[in-house]
Amino acid sequence: MLEYLTIGEGTIAFDIEGSGPLVVLAHGMGDTRRSYRFLVPELVAAGYRVANVDIRGCGDSSATGWLGYTRADIAGDLVAVVRHLGGPAVIVGQSISGGAATIAAATAPELFVGVVELAPFTRKQSFDLLGTLRSKRVRNGATQLMKVMMSSSLKGWMAYLDIAIPTKPADWAHERAYIEAMLREPDRMAVLNAMTKTSPVDAGEHLAGVRCPVLIVEGSADPDWVDPRAEGEKIIADLSEGLGELAVIDGAGHYPHAETPKEVLALLLPFLRNTLTSAATNA
Repeated sequence: MLEYLTIGEGTIAFDIEGSGPLVVLAHGMGDTRRSYRFLVPELVAAGYRVANVDIRGCGDSSATGWLGYTRADIAGDLVAVVRHLGGPAVIVGQSISGGAATIAAATAPELFVGVVELAPFTRKQSFDLLGTLRSKRVRNGATQLMKVMMSSSLKGWMAYLDIAIPTKPADWAHERAYIEAMLREPDRMAVLNAMTKTSPVDAGEHLAGVRCPVLIVEGSADPDWVDPRAEGEKIIADLSEGLGELAVIDGAGHYPHAETPKEVLALLLPFLRNTLTSAATNA
């Protein structure tokens, strides 16, 4: 069931399915809630109430009316959704929404009992020049993203996706066409362009303030980092000791939930049982 929540001058859209403890899903930039199409049915079948959110400017959420597109802005929307639905919740965020999930958990700890970050941008990035020169995958991905940042190139974004998703889902041709059609709308492409120019520094500043367990999932073939495992380890190191757990899925790119959903679910379901069951027991 599609619902809408008005936040300021904008509107956030989200699907609600199932019953039970709350799991909130938030996708990355240039995407929609359809990114989680393989996870939602399995989560509902496992006994969870799933809120699958179109982040601001994307999907069925309003394309205009927003003052900014930082991780902190997105986090505020996610907190508002959980307050509206009633927590506590585990929040799952991919890419830019991984950083937003960190901020949400740190700023509203009463609402979140767990955070799952898929290929997240959650800390200040450093540039590995030598590693980039050595890695065709990283070099090609960065080139396409630069085209999006500098000139709002739709062709550049679609080329980036083809690199970032090395293992194509069976429905990728259909899904790729859907994303391309959405981004042909000038307002939607303007949102993507704005998001490419945001920095994850705001999320990194909140890592030490997170008080709930955090699962970081990286893909070994993610073109956004020379060494995705090392990026995940750095995020874990900035959390309080004992809170973070890292998993790397071999061969997955920047969208492990769409490329390797079975592997992601094998990590996600035990995490949900541990965090949400503990929260219910301690309530």
